[in-house]
Amino acid sequence: MSVRLALLGLLGRQTSHGYRLKHRYDALMDPSGVVAPAQIYATLVRLERDGLVRQAGMDQESGPARRLYELTPLGHAEVDRWLTRPVEPAPHLQALLYTKVVLLILAGRRIEPFIDMQRETHLARMRELTGLRLSRDVATSVLAEYALYHLEADMRWLEAVASQVERLTKGVAGDDERGGRTS
Repeated sequence: MSVRLALLGLLGRQTSHGYRLKHRYDALMDPSGVVAPAQIYATLVRLERDGLVRQAGMDQESGPARRLYELTPLGHAEVDRWLTRPVEPAPHLQALLYTKVVLLILAGRRIEPFIDMQRETHLARMRELTGLRLSRDVATSVLAEYALYHLEADMRWLEAVASQVERLTKGVAGDDERGGRTS
């Protein structure tokens, strides 16, 4: 997710300062709070430099004086352009889970222990997300549900791989021996 575009979108509704934007970003986009405040402020500086936001005064009501930002016409156009385009489905043709399975096979290791461990890891994360899904905060609940659906898809894929270990092992090992893809 682009922090830049998310901040532009958040500013599309109302002027705001960095501290409030960080709070809104965490509440609506990423409840884990992994985006550092410094990243928010650095992004605002770049957006201002690029002519997408401008200073709209100072907020001195709640604590220290804070710069308020608003979108420029160019910023509004950028947000409109981004929001009106569909999100391209990620092809997932290069995925870390798949890569590990293939490399385990090529290393001559059994993939079943990895699949079991990965199932446990996914189930633990799914339990955490199920708790978040029950949150009273609608944005957090919907975001947790989105993540759960993706984890469920991974679990289905892990089950499919587990059911075709022999076939997959022959295919990957045979591909390696021929130096290319099998047909």
